[in-house]
Amino acid sequence: MGAIRCQLPVSAASGKECQVPARPSRFPRIFGTPQPGRTTPLSRTARTTVVLLFGAWFIDYADRLVINFVLPEIGDEFGLTRGQQGLLISAFFIAYAVCQIPGGMLADRIGGRRVALWALLVWTLFTALTGLAWSFAALLVLRVLFGLAQGVFPPAATKILVERSRPEERMRANGLILSSNAVAAVLTPLLVAPLVAFHGWRSAYISVAALGVFVYTAIRLRLPEPLSEGGETPVPAHGKDTRSLLRWGVLWRFAAMMFGYSLIIWGLSSWVPTYLKDERGVDLGAAGALMAIPGLAAAVATVLGGRIADRAGGRHRRVVLPAMAVAAAMLPVMAYTASVPWFIALSTVAVFAAALCYMPIMAVPIRSLSAQHIGVASGVMVFGGQLAGVTAPTVMGLLADAFSFQVAFAFLATGAVIAAVAACLTPQDTRSFLAGADARIRAAAPATDTGVTTKMPFAKATGDATPTDKEPS
Repeated sequence: MGAIRCQLPVSAASGKECQVPARPSRFPRIFGTPQPGRTTPLSRTARTTVVLLFGAWFIDYADRLVINFVLPEIGDEFGLTRGQQGLLISAFFIAYAVCQIPGGMLADRIGGRRVALWALLVWTLFTALTGLAWSFAALLVLRVLFGLAQGVFPPAATKILVERSRPEERMRANGLILSSNAVAAVLTPLLVAPLVAFHGWRSAYISVAALGVFVYTAIRLRLPEPLSEGGETPVPAHGKDTRSLLRWGVLWRFAAMMFGYSLIIWGLSSWVPTYLKDERGVDLGAAGALMAIPGLAAAVATVLGGRIADRAGGRHRRVVLPAMAVAAAMLPVMAYTASVPWFIALSTVAVFAAALCYMPIMAVPIRSLSAQHIGVASGVMVFGGQLAGVTAPTVMGLLADAFSFQVAFAFLATGAVIAAVAACLTPQDTRSFLAGADARIRAAAPATDTGVTTKMPFAKATGDATPTDKEPS
């Protein structure tokens, strides 16, 4: 256990420092050696950024989720097979995945705010146009264009947050922001189902596009400037840095971990509504209400995972391994249960366990890298997740056509295995993560206080001062 150095009234002749034992961790055994003491509140700039990015991510995710709930209606209108329906989902993710790394490079070069605003504006346009589609081919083209526009947003949003937050508060802030995905998973079915029932599936896209315009305006007018103290000043990344990041094998292992997590999440969100309607005879409104239950669990787990990641200073393995073991156990059982309530209950447990890993998976790179490198790095990680978005809907659709939905849902357990294996192959903290990085990337990394010791300047009688903070082993 480290010690907190402090200055107390002592004899000037002795000139000694006192040491007070550091406050014990709340999670000493489970999560390694976390940062001691109370978690500091988010800064005002970080809080404002969290609120605005929460809104942007909510729209981002709601836009993507709408297709899952209107897919049965689209399939009926255009006479589509399950394979074609899965292709509509995967077409978006192919384009979305392709744009992740270029989007990160663009954000690092011209700024996250500019990239995020253009992305939000353009994808909102294509969301509205989706509501006017007249054929399967038109839908497919619009889904690709929608994915290209939305694909540059995640790395830009991550860069916006990093520039406006302190390293020690980033995963809490990011957990709050990305809980918007789960909140969207709760609210989207509840809002979309009545719209589809009374006004048809096209009305859902027009309504979400209107919300996108509102969020775009709010971000354009209210997003604070980057921090000048306590955060990084935005500096364009050097071309050599980008190449080093893309060749850095460790970063791709984090992307593999994100692939495993996302395979579970996107597989369930893509096909559960259709499964409940076609196989269990549940109407669309009831299916939307049932899907809100695992969505709420995911929201809680994402926020909790962010807090754990900040306090643990990374160390994702101790979260990912047990949580993914639970998810892997639940998915096959869920697939073969005969009861709808049990299906929802088991899927809720699986989603909670998987979502608990979301922030810990991203924690070490986001805490360790500077703002000038975070765009490309986050693009690599999100690229891994979006490859799962391409894989899960199409493979599950093909498995459901060739075998059954039970086989399709059981397939998702492979995502838990992939995430667990990748967790064992990735560094657990900033020091080990940066050890293999290029010298320029290490030099630009923020001086993150990992919190085992906290030292304050203390002048002894001899005139010596205590050394500055250093990262503990």
